[in-house]
Amino acid sequence: MPSSTTTGTPPSTDDTSLSHGLKQRHLSMIALGGVIGAGLFVGSGAGIAAAGPSIVVAYALSGVLVMLVMRMLGEMSAAYPSSGSFSAHAERAIGPWAGFTAGWSFWVLLCTAVGLEGIGAAKIVSGWLPGTPEWVWVALFMVVFCGTNLAAVKNFGEFEFWFAALKVGAITLFLVLGVLAILGILPGTDSPGASHLTDFLPNGGEGLVIGLLASVFAYGGLETVTIAAAESENPVKGVASAVRTAMWRIALFYVGSMAVIVTLVPWDSEAVVEKGPYVAALDELGIPGAGQLMNVVVLVALLSAMNANIYGASRIAYSLVARGQGPKVLGRVSGGVPRIAVLASSVFGFLCVLLSYWRPNDVFPWLLNMIGAVILVVWIFIAVSQLRLRRRLEREAPDKLAVRMWAFPWLTWVALAGMAAVFVLMARELDTRVQLYSTGGMVLVLAAVGYAWQKARAKQ
Repeated sequence: MPSSTTTGTPPSTDDTSLSHGLKQRHLSMIALGGVIGAGLFVGSGAGIAAAGPSIVVAYALSGVLVMLVMRMLGEMSAAYPSSGSFSAHAERAIGPWAGFTAGWSFWVLLCTAVGLEGIGAAKIVSGWLPGTPEWVWVALFMVVFCGTNLAAVKNFGEFEFWFAALKVGAITLFLVLGVLAILGILPGTDSPGASHLTDFLPNGGEGLVIGLLASVFAYGGLETVTIAAAESENPVKGVASAVRTAMWRIALFYVGSMAVIVTLVPWDSEAVVEKGPYVAALDELGIPGAGQLMNVVVLVALLSAMNANIYGASRIAYSLVARGQGPKVLGRVSGGVPRIAVLASSVFGFLCVLLSYWRPNDVFPWLLNMIGAVILVVWIFIAVSQLRLRRRLEREAPDKLAVRMWAFPWLTWVALAGMAAVFVLMARELDTRVQLYSTGGMVLVLAAVGYAWQKARAKQ
């Protein structure tokens, strides 16, 4: 594979025009709350319905993979802080075509996710206020978070700080109540014991596979902290702190909450899918109003994801343009913010919402399938980049290794094997097979464009 040393100069620091308005408290809370994504609250119900109590194993296995990916990304981001994150690392390690492919495919993923989260949030609010059209709420949310991101980066940080604080507080309270109920010491409740865990693999290995695939994609969004670190007061310290605490955060919030849910609620309860697993668990405890309160938390999680994804998409686009890999207009910065990139990312997100109304049976599903496996493609770029950059760092700048990948290179290879296994599992399932092929087509097109651009640039 070509390296950036043969195709041009290594990617320069692309953040010289961006402000550094994120404080350490912002970054710490973004790292903490970023783990608690909308996928955990919204998407885990289908996984539980398929895997039953074995969903705990599924989340633990995918959690180990995510921890390895975050450790690799943390190592590179501490050494080379950049708003381009893994895209800039891929360019530095593999070549400009790799940075182009990873960056623009992730941009499409984030922008589409903005639209999906807007739709999800609007459904919750219109459920509370019957008769109000969903598109009005989506438009309102888009305007609010586009405006937030157009202002100084500290505004984004402040929004995410309080969003994350609410999510962390809510899920911590949920875990405490759940554990008390399981132990039989929560007033007014009887302990279910292990009665709901007897049928651990209700749908056999096939159900576990479906649960595993659902859990892998629930972890998407953890990369935002390495993007945001480039605009913090101390990027190296921020990344190092976030990565080092990733293990207990994933174990507590994801694996722990899944264990509590499947212990409290029968895995085949219709409420798990219809209401969501967290609401179903709280309703099972009979705590007045707790289910609706959790719906407020789910709404906050969706709005937080919208805010973070507009931010992440704009910074990825800005970084790509700064490295000569996109329309120059997206790279314009004013007030320390790439405002054109923010607007472009928001418009693309709103276009996805309109497609869900205009073409719900063809174009919109096609778009969703196209981004279905992008996060896995990004993780592969991260692993390959880390394999190459680690050796270069040890040789040229060992002092930059503030964060080190465990048991290098063996665990990096283990992570790559895990990603390959997930691809194989996706190819076995009809629904995910379509996603795999659609994502593969988009990535191949981007790689071809990126490689052609790289060759043309090398001849200049």
